Amino acid sequence: MDRRPTQAAHDPGRAPTPPLLPGGYDPADYAGTVARSAETAGVSPVLLMTVLHNEAYKPHHPLLERLWQWWKPGASFGVANMHRAAFESVRRAYGLSGRWEDLRDDPAFAVRVAALHLRDLDRALPSAHARRYTRDELLALGYNAGERNMRAFARGVPPGPMARSYLRRYREYRGRAVEALAEGGRPRDPDALAG
Repeated sequence: MDRRPTQAAHDPGRAPTPPLLPGGYDPADYAGTVARSAETAGVSPVLLMTVLHNEAYKPHHPLLERLWQWWKPGASFGVANMHRAAFESVRRAYGLSGRWEDLRDDPAFAVRVAALHLRDLDRALPSAHARRYTRDELLALGYNAGERNMRAFARGVPPGPMARSYLRRYREYRGRAVEALAEGGRPRDPDALAG
């Protein structure tokens, strides 16, 4: 049974709605949206796709996110799991007309805003940084822990347990993100791989 989202993924301005069943969500479904958003923002599509993989730990269907917000009003939204403060910063900087709540209902918008946020983090990151991290790793840490913490990690301050866990998952998911982008979000055909 095909568990991929059914919303018209061919529309370049739209992205599929995440499925209601948590096991059916795959960030690779957004590869085209990620590639376009990353190119427009001037950030690495692999970075953006890896962030989506890192943020896939909870269901992202709009109904489930509404329930999550009812239980936890300050929760993050959308397939990129963005908090309100980060969204508002991006909204003001780029004059976006969308609202924070729109992140849960419009995956393409959520991916676009995440790309713009990564762009802002990249601009805030000093060119010289601790060699133990790549620039993309520091940007991912900034996405998770905030700009101030990212800059501290760049100076060599060791990340705490939650940031270390995020970085470990980032490193694990990077290969999966590269693969998803190479496949353009299309599911693999096991028969084609065997032959």
